[in-house]
Amino acid sequence: MTLKATPLNNAHRAAGARMVDFGDWDMPVNYGSQIEEHNAVRSDVGMFDVAHMCVVDIKGDNARAFLRGLLANNVDKLQVSGKALYSCMLNPEGTVIDDLIVYFINESWFRLVVNAGTAEKDVAWMQQQNVAGNHGLTITQRRDGSNAMALIAVQGPNARAKVWEVIPESKEATADMKPFNVAFAQSAPLGEAMIARTGYTGEDGFEIGVAADKAEQLWNALAAAGVKPAGLGARDTLRLEAGMNLYGQDMDDTVNPLDAGLAWTIDLVAERDFIGKAALQAKGQNAQFVGLILREKGGVLRAHQKVIVAGSDATGEITSGTFSPTMQQAIALARVPMGVNVGDTVHVEIRDKKLAASVVKLPFVRNGKILAA
Repeated sequence: MTLKATPLNNAHRAAGARMVDFGDWDMPVNYGSQIEEHNAVRSDVGMFDVAHMCVVDIKGDNARAFLRGLLANNVDKLQVSGKALYSCMLNPEGTVIDDLIVYFINESWFRLVVNAGTAEKDVAWMQQQNVAGNHGLTITQRRDGSNAMALIAVQGPNARAKVWEVIPESKEATADMKPFNVAFAQSAPLGEAMIARTGYTGEDGFEIGVAADKAEQLWNALAAAGVKPAGLGARDTLRLEAGMNLYGQDMDDTVNPLDAGLAWTIDLVAERDFIGKAALQAKGQNAQFVGLILREKGGVLRAHQKVIVAGSDATGEITSGTFSPTMQQAIALARVPMGVNVGDTVHVEIRDKKLAASVVKLPFVRNGKILAA
């Protein structure tokens, strides 16, 4: 099978990236040292190819009403153009089809960014709901063809300054922009750029969308300005330190989002109905999503390891685990039984050992600072 490639594939290979199969995409895992890439984002600035993610434009007079019923978070929170919202999209059973960001452009145009591996399923589901509700919307994925967009994430404490250096036209529109906002800038060499103050690393920065045929030009300009390319390896350790879920690992269409630490993304208070609401209300929360820090030597925390809780027959499971470059400790995200509290000690089965781990509040690291110890 031929792997799919982003518009930046040639740039990665020219930079000597180690390429891997990531959900049928040919993607860079690192450019030499994953640790250096991780540390660059925490202390300076790095950039990621996220063009495998899929931009979806939803246009039409009923766009808001459609999203009001489609998403678990409430798009009525978006009342000013340029605001963004993180949400889950659920099925009728109340489990997660995908997690996504929705941007409010205007009343007849909302833009979504959905995960790479779920994009086809997501768009098909949206089209199905569009027809079923007779909304009359145009739903367009922007990953293929002449209108394709590519996304580059520039992250780190110096990210905004570097973006302004490379796209000086963007500074006026973004200098005072708060997190989870988006603006558009017209750049002479790049055309129109969508610049969102969002990210997946726990650091400040922008996610920039440009026409796919301009992506390599932007990438090379950022590299020339001193922005360090970073691969999937660093992206995973950064997001895990930041306590951020990864679809397909920490939650999927078998997982209740309340059990994945995503209650904050779900609006059960407003009177509006949405797909999956009744199921969520009926099921409630049945597990907790917590951070773990390994306190004994003898292993590294990894997904699917069993978490044993003293005095309980119920067990938990690690959903994501790694060795934290920032903390120099083994850390994990885990789904554990109700009643487990921050500060408790649990034990993780690692091969033939049961090693002690502390339950901590997420995130582990945010804006370069270690928050969990």
